[in-house]
Amino acid sequence: MKRILIAGASSGIGAALAQELSTQSHEVISLSRNTPAVAVTQHITYDVKNAELPPAIDGALDGLVYCPGSINLKPFKSLKAADFQNDFEVNLLGAVKTIQAYLPNLSASNNASIVLFSTVAVQTGMPYHSSVAAAKGAIEGFARALAAELAPKIRVNVIAPSLVKTPLAARLTDNETKIAAASERHPLKKIGEPEEIAALATYLLSDNSKWMTGQILHIDGGMSSLKL
Repeated sequence: MKRILIAGASSGIGAALAQELSTQSHEVISLSRNTPAVAVTQHITYDVKNAELPPAIDGALDGLVYCPGSINLKPFKSLKAADFQNDFEVNLLGAVKTIQAYLPNLSASNNASIVLFSTVAVQTGMPYHSSVAAAKGAIEGFARALAAELAPKIRVNVIAPSLVKTPLAARLTDNETKIAAASERHPLKKIGEPEEIAALATYLLSDNSKWMTGQILHIDGGMSSLKL
């Protein structure tokens, strides 16, 4: 049994991951503004935009997953500096503060794993994604550098999905017409489900991935590598 902290476990991919890990009898600690609907071992109320580090916890952590993110899609000419700042704070600085707060706990584990999230739009240029792609691109560079620094004690990997049906993406997936149009843009003709992304995160947290670090894993319906 592992002890995993999930930042953003109250909805979407974080909630699906909390459910999966709890089903496997792992100890799950939630860190989010809202209390998760799924059963967790412990909940800590914290907003990632808080200027302070999240509160300390006792004991070793075998895994840390940072799920908070943003989908801020606008033409570049419409974006303000505040848009870039907000995306940077939520996606990168929130992850940095969370990892800094719990690095001592992760260091106390024999095989700790950190899982972060990027987007297919970093590798594959897409219109209207300049702000979020910049923030998530920073996550990828940060993760590789951190993986090198923390090896061999702590592993760091990144999941880079395409569109997933979550509350965060609701305005892009809130009716069947939008889902069908988005599905057609993917070689596998479907968008992602939270449980599919959670399954990959579960693997990265497990001992089955103990020879993997510094990787960006694309689970995106083939969008990043195929053109049909």
